[in-house]
Amino acid sequence: MGRDEHRTNRRGRARMAQTPKYAKIDSKDVEFSEEFGDHHDKIAQVRRHAAQKRVQNKNL
Repeated sequence: MGRDEHRTNRRGRARMAQTPKYAKIDSKDVEFSEEFGDHHDKIAQVRRHAAQKRVQNKNL
């Protein structure tokens, strides 16, 4: 633990680390053609569909 980890503000609470605005990026969901996908891409696609079904069932 470094010295800076124990510093607090006037109210006695430690400052939460924040991500600077220049480091934040807008994530983009990019889809590719199935003919370019390999075995791992197909497995990831099956897992994604299963996760979406779990979320939908949880929201009902």
